[in-house]
Amino acid sequence: MLKISVIGLGAGDVSQMPLGVYEQITGAKHLYLRTQKHPVAQQLKERGVKFQSFDSFYEDAESFPEVYHLICKELFVQAKEKGEVLFAVPGHPMVAEQTTQLLLQQAHDQGVEVEILGGQSFLDAMFTAIKMDPVEGFVLLDALHLDRKDINPRVHTIITQVYDDLTASEVKLTLMEVFPDEYPVTLVIAAGVTGEEKIQQMPLYELDHIKGTHNLAAVYVPPTQDDKILNRQFSTLREIISILRSPEGCPWDREQTHKSIRKHLIEETYEVLETIDDDDPEAMCEEMGDLLMQVMLHSQIAEDDGDFTVEDVISVLNEKLVRRHPHVFGEKAADTSDEVLTNWDQIKVQEKMDKGIDIENKSLLDGIPRHLPALLTAYELAKKASKVGFDWDQVQDVYAKIEEEMDEVKQASNAEEVKEELGDLLFAVANLARFLKVDPEEALALTNRKFKTRFSHIEKRLQEMGKNLEEATLDEMEALWQEAKRT
Repeated sequence: MLKISVIGLGAGDVSQMPLGVYEQITGAKHLYLRTQKHPVAQQLKERGVKFQSFDSFYEDAESFPEVYHLICKELFVQAKEKGEVLFAVPGHPMVAEQTTQLLLQQAHDQGVEVEILGGQSFLDAMFTAIKMDPVEGFVLLDALHLDRKDINPRVHTIITQVYDDLTASEVKLTLMEVFPDEYPVTLVIAAGVTGEEKIQQMPLYELDHIKGTHNLAAVYVPPTQDDKILNRQFSTLREIISILRSPEGCPWDREQTHKSIRKHLIEETYEVLETIDDDDPEAMCEEMGDLLMQVMLHSQIAEDDGDFTVEDVISVLNEKLVRRHPHVFGEKAADTSDEVLTNWDQIKVQEKMDKGIDIENKSLLDGIPRHLPALLTAYELAKKASKVGFDWDQVQDVYAKIEEEMDEVKQASNAEEVKEELGDLLFAVANLARFLKVDPEEALALTNRKFKTRFSHIEKRLQEMGKNLEEATLDEMEALWQEAKRT
């Protein structure tokens, strides 16, 4: 049987190596080391142990993943040629060792057995160096694949494979997305290696200032209870909302239902829109937080009632985003926005069918939220109808329709007729906005803001003149209005 046995060199020197591991290494007929840049390698040489290393692969390849693939490819070649080989890696074969995983993944297709033997993980020496009890909980991360989303500031974090100064710099920048620049971290080099171990604590911003990092370097980040750091975590928000709704929390929050806080959801939405219109990022940040709080409260109420959790909300959203973007996450093509919208319409129809909704007997105009503002509802109704050809051919026809509705408003003989004809006129204007590719709500909101600004100018100027609105004539206000338009 062809076999590759993977064994660990441990974290220190030969004296720290288990006897069984030492005997297997020294007794191997065909011994390969991933790298001889390890304390044990020199000691094996001194004892006359013959081995080959793959250090030259690091010089030839352009990336670490490529190195690991080349090493595995060569090991399979050697195993098929020699029958059985022993592959020795730093630390333990199953701890932060990519080559082990690649060998295991490819073993079946290669027809070669991959056996995992013993070894001492660098974690044992690391725990001793930083005086940490792993039972408190810790996360082990790879510096070469470090991502902000993997960092949990509540637990001990060890980042391994900080190969060089560039890697240390990348680790620093990623950690700075979660922790402040001055946060204390510890750089541990050659943990457990007698005479070579170095332990240095420093503020995070100095992490890449320390020269001499190499393949036996790791970074330790202690957990924190600092509110400034934890308040940036979604888990903290979830915990706070849960506490507010708990028996020990806030009486007001405990009393709320979906219906009782329904109006707040609408209010907060409009406050967010106001910050967008004002182009005020700082206010937008705050108001979006208030809107998010409403989502969290509704989710917590639902969880308390046994209906769903905020994780369910996130899960449904993630699945929908992936499903509705097959041109990004699947194989369907869409090079333009129009193609994307066409895909969406088809996907939405399929979603309704999957839910058992009878598409044949549903109106084309179904699906528009009942509580949209009336002007936006008119816009959406006309847009849906236009998809099946119920529309004007050109924008001039819309202008003609507006003139027709304007005449009907003028001819209306009573209040009810005026209301009806005004509605028709507004509907026609909404259609004009659609033809011109303008959101009528945004257009009207812009005019409202403009009116408010200009009228405020009139009030201010009259005050400077020692007058109030009631005392001013229409001609005076019109002059100030024109003045406001010029400013």
